[in-house]
Formats: sequence, structure tokens, C-alpha cells
Amino acid sequence: MNQDYIIPNEWSILEEGFDAKMVKSSESLFSIGNGVMGQRANFEERYTGETFQGSYIGGVYYPDKTRVGWWKNGYPEYFAKVLNAPNWIGIHVLINNEELDLHTCKEVLNFKRELNMQEGWLSRSFEAVLQNGIKIKVTTKRFLSLEIDEVGAINYSVTPLNSDAKITFIPYLDAGIKNEDTNWDDQFWDILNISQKDAQSFIEARTMKTHFYTCTFMGSKLFLDKKEVTEASNNHQTSSLISCEYSQEVKKDQTYSIHKFGGYVTDRNHNKNELVTVAKQVLDNALSLGFNALLAMQKESWAKIWSMSDITIEGDVKAQQGIRFNIFQLNQTYLGTDASLNIGPKGFTGEKYGGSTYWDTEAYCIPFYMATKDQSVTRTLLEYRYNHLEKAIENAEKLGFKNGAALYPMVTMNGEECHNEWEITFEEIHRNGAIAFAIYNYYRFTDDYSYIPEKGLEVLIGIARFWHQRATFSSNKNKFMILGVTGPNEYENNINNNFYTNYIATWCINYALENIKIVKKDYATDYIRIKEKVNFSDEELSQWKKVADNMYYPYSKKHNIYLQQDGFLDKELITVKDLDKSQRPINQKWSWDRILRSPFIKQADTLQTFYMFEDHFSEKELERHFDFYEPFTVHESSLSPCVHSIQAAKLGRMEQAYQFYLRTSRLDLDDYNHEVEEGLHITSMAGTWMSIVEGFGGMRVEYNLLSFSPKIPKEWVSYSFKVNFRNQIITVNVSQNETYFEVDGKEEINILVNGEKVTIPPNN
Repeated sequence: MNQDYIIPNEWSILEEGFDAKMVKSSESLFSIGNGVMGQRANFEERYTGETFQGSYIGGVYYPDKTRVGWWKNGYPEYFAKVLNAPNWIGIHVLINNEELDLHTCKEVLNFKRELNMQEGWLSRSFEAVLQNGIKIKVTTKRFLSLEIDEVGAINYSVTPLNSDAKITFIPYLDAGIKNEDTNWDDQFWDILNISQKDAQSFIEARTMKTHFYTCTFMGSKLFLDKKEVTEASNNHQTSSLISCEYSQEVKKDQTYSIHKFGGYVTDRNHNKNELVTVAKQVLDNALSLGFNALLAMQKESWAKIWSMSDITIEGDVKAQQGIRFNIFQLNQTYLGTDASLNIGPKGFTGEKYGGSTYWDTEAYCIPFYMATKDQSVTRTLLEYRYNHLEKAIENAEKLGFKNGAALYPMVTMNGEECHNEWEITFEEIHRNGAIAFAIYNYYRFTDDYSYIPEKGLEVLIGIARFWHQRATFSSNKNKFMILGVTGPNEYENNINNNFYTNYIATWCINYALENIKIVKKDYATDYIRIKEKVNFSDEELSQWKKVADNMYYPYSKKHNIYLQQDGFLDKELITVKDLDKSQRPINQKWSWDRILRSPFIKQADTLQTFYMFEDHFSEKELERHFDFYEPFTVHESSLSPCVHSIQAAKLGRMEQAYQFYLRTSRLDLDDYNHEVEEGLHITSMAGTWMSIVEGFGGMRVEYNLLSFSPKIPKEWVSYSFKVNFRNQIITVNVSQNETYFEVDGKEEINILVNGEKVTIPPNN
């Protein structure tokens, strides 16, 4: 049974009624971020029920020592953890000296929570009867500023409803924080200094081992019935916590409010010896602007983002809420403002996966950022991998590869591999292919070739060298094979000749060879520089070609399909519809041994090939492979439903495409995989966008033109989206009867619609 307590709404995530069992799920779903920092939707006041505290700073991590039963050569030394950072949102709230705690209140009434995605803020309101009999009304609103991205703001108000009361606010900073997922219960933070100045508080801390220096800060303003009051604070300090105490006698129905401003500055952007000075400047700026002015700026910033990235759906509120939630969270996680950051699978919503970079960025996120932002944002994502090329070569060397072969990490913070499950780290090597494919995808969409001679070709060469060395020649079959791998379907480990892996390896080699020729012919200076730097010969290139031309692909003549891997047909081929529902999800109910022997597929694997290299196969071939593999797919990866939705739409199976779309768009809102309390599935949210734009809208780049083959689910009246294609903004509006295209700007644009060329005049 999926959860269904989130109220459908076009622009907001809404919860009504307080349920302690849903607190951790809501902390994930109502998370906020600004691309630089983020936090789970923890309550500001004390809460002694079950909760998962989480505040995170982009790029600040700790190398938690790997914990494995049996050490093997090539294991990463550490698993990089996104750190639970010092908590700045906390405010103890006392009513006649009794602390407000929703876990211990006599009664909680009219509890409402809203994440307003249009304007970028989180609010909460409720009435509570405390053990001392006093009834209060509480309203809160908070946001992390997009405009001043080192600061966040909270407006916290309390109104006594049945008598006068003494209300005390104790805003605090707490650096005594631990990660829930630490391997060895290490202390991750070293607290260096705690200080106060002019009722402003600062905690300087640095991470153990990685030595990131941070300063967490706070300052407050107080109001009685919206009129500012100045109060002397009573300050408290321990070795890890600092607080200020403000008290006020408040009459019944009067409202006492605190505006708290806080956040982080780090040595990633500032001199580590000047962090308190910088924090004070940021705080002074926030305090002088005030909560309402900062909120007005927030609304404006989000209006700009939505003007380009919004997708509207008419006639289906749940579908509309789903897509906006996905787009909102993607923008909260990454805005392209810092070239050293990337898109972690959990973003700023939890600790699982170490908050690092996966192949998800290249395979799923890049299409979203290419089409909804300036192309420089995507180029920054590509440069992130170029900047890690030396580390990718080191990663390959640790596994015995040589001559500049590059293996990009499965999980990383700084380019080093830090994933410590051998079946993933050593075997899920298809990730290398996604890095190369992203370069191709960027050029295909933007027509900006300059990245390849400047940086991309070096990456392509390192990857081609890896595939050449990783292939094994089988004299038995007279073909090259890739043995001992895990494909995208992680429910099969250490198998031979995963079709997707072999196919993308071949493609990577051919794509590198093709671009070496182009750069040699058209960019002679770059060619000479690259050749001198990476030192390749014609003999080496011909060795690569031999591998690409003689790659083995497992095939079944009986089924007329490519096999996911050599032994797939040896399994007992039970389909998902014959699997007892009580056994789902199998990754939570079955032993790993049982999963590995089953035919069940975690996510699109062979079908991932048909998604990425669609133009290499006919529609008939896609249909055969879809009909064979989809019935075995349990979709227990967040990355699975979107690919199947796109392919079902291409095949005209709109009911199936729609169901897959709902599953990907509401994966977290409806908690399909029963794990949302651990955090959201950020990178797969880009797949939701793809489901509409590439699936229902049929958007592709063909013959160097933008191409559409629009379809619409029967449940919708219409839908619309915008695409930034080569600096021209195209709006696509699809209804049940017709499709409108509009181009914003001074120039006409040629597009393909259902295979026919159409010219759209400007502003028409």
C-alpha cells in the first residue's frame, strides 16, 4: 500500500493533520534547498518523537573509512559522506516555562504544512494544548534564499488562545551533530570556536580529515503583533551549542514572533581565517533587508526559474503536482552556480548514497538542464568530469589498467571512487559510457562542438582506452567479450556480456575515433596539443577499432532478441505478474542470493540501450524487446519507470506510458518504494521531465533539427512545456485535438513534427 496523505494541489505539497508516523516521510518530502545548501523539514521547536535531523552544505564531505568484511585489492579506502552540518534552525519555545513539543502535547489540532513550490517556501501552522493547559496557535514560514545563497530565514509566531502567557524563544546553533549513516560512529566535526557579538552567534568548525572550514551563524529580530521589540538576550553556551534567550509577557490573542536568520559560510568560497567576518556581513545584510524583503526576492527568483522550466498539465491535479514537485526539487538541488558541485541522488534531503555524484547526472539529468537552462549550465556539468579525468585514470590504475585508461567512479565527491560494494565498484563499469554519451548528447542538442577539442576529446580517449583494455578476446567465439560485470540491472552481479555494457563500450570507442578524425582535420592546434599530452598512435587506434568491430552481443534466435547477458535464458522465467504482491519490493523481502538467481530486473537494462541509441534500432525491434523484458521488470530503481514511459509512448501504448509517468512523478509523494523517509530520489526526477518532453512530446534531435511527435494521455485536457534549443525558446502546447508551437525571439525556426518539416515564424 502506497502512502496517500499528501493532498493533491497544483502548486503546493500539502499535509493536514498531525501523524507522528509520517514525520520522517514529511521531513523528506517538504525538504528545502537553494543549490548550495539544503535541509530536511525538521521542526524548529524541540521534537522528541522519531525524527531524522538533516542539514547539508554542498561540497562539504567526510571520507568515512570503508567497512567491509574482507578487504580486496582495489577497494576504495573510504566512502564519502555528505555531512550532517551544524543545525541553525533550532528554536526552543517555552510557554509559562513548559517546552513546546508536539510529541508530548495533550492535543495537536488543525496541523497544516505547505511547501509552496511556486514561491519557494515552507510553512506550518497548528494549535496545541500543552500539559499546563495553555492553548496556543503557532505559524512558521521558512526558506533558503536563492538570491543570497548563504542565508536562510524563519518567521516563527506564537499566539496564546485561552489565557495570557509568558512566551520564551531560545534560538540556538548546535554543532554536536552526527550522521545517521556513519560507518564507525566517528565524530565528523571538530569545533574550533564559539562566539557572540551584538546578539549574533557564530560556531566555527572544520571537518575531520578533509578539513573544510565552516562558520554557522544566526541572528534574530523580535515582534509583538508585528511591531518590532528590542529585548536583551540571556546567552548560554556549551562546548558545542550556543543560544540566546528572549522572554515576553504576551496577552491572550496577541502574537509574539521571532525572525531568525542563519546559514553557513565556508572556505570553499572564502578565506578560512575570515569566516566570522564574512558571516557577520551576510547576517547584517539579511537583518537589514528583513524577512519580508528577502521573501519577496525569493518569490522573484522562483518566478524566473518557473518561467522557463514549468510544465503545465490541465485536467489531472496529481500529475501536475508530481511534475512540479520533481522540477522544484531538481532546481533546489543544482542551479549550475558552482562548477565543483554536482547532483547527488538524494540532493540535500538525506544521507543515503553519500550525497555524491553518480552516472545519473549524465544519463538522466543533463537533458533536463540542457533544455531548461542556458547551455553553460550543462557545459559546467561536463567540465566537472573533465576536471576529474586525472582521478579517473588513477582509479583505473588501481584496478590494473594502464596507458591513461580512465575509469570514472561509480560514486564520487572529488573524482576518486568511494563506493565500497565490490559488485558495483569493480563491475558496474557501464557508468563510463554515460560520461561519453553526455558529451555526444550535449553537442547533438546545442550544436556547440567547441567543448570536444577543448576538453571532451581527452575524456573520450581515456574512456576508449579503458574499454579496449577491459575487453577479453575469446578464441572460442572469435569475438571480444566483457566479462564479470554488473549492468544497470543491479539484480544480476558478476555476469558476462551484459548487452548494454558491450554495446556502449563499442559506441564509445567508435565515437572517440570519429572525433579524433574531426579534431585532426578541423582543429589542428588542439589536435597537436592533445596528441602530445595523451600520446596515442595510429597502431593504438587500430587496436581499439579491432575491439569495436568484433564485439560479441548475446542473442536469442528463438526469441529474436538481444539477451541481457549470456545466462539470462537459463533462469526460471517467472514474470512479475506471477510474483506474490506480499513479496514486493523484493530488495526488502528477499535474500541477495535469491534475487541474483531470479529473472527479475531492477531497472531498464537492455531497454536502456534502446533508449540511448534509439536511432540504431527499428520500432519493431524496440517493440519485441519491450514486450520481452518489461514483464520481468520490478522497477525497484527510481530510474526505471521513466525509460519505460518514454518507450511505451513511442509504441503508442498511452495507458501504460501514463501509469509509468505517474509512478516516476509520484515515486516519493506516494512512496512507491517504501523508503521516502531516507530522502528523495532527486536524479530520477529528471526522468519525470523526460517522460513528458521525450515521451508524450516525442522530442528528439533529428537531422540537426528539433523534432516532435506529440501524444497525450486520455486523462489530460492539455499539457505544455518550454525548451531552450540553441538559444531559441520554443513553447509546445498539446491538447486532445491539436498541437501549437511558438518561438520566442526574432528568428524563425525549422522543426520536424511527425516527420514533416514545419517553419515557426517568430512570436507566432
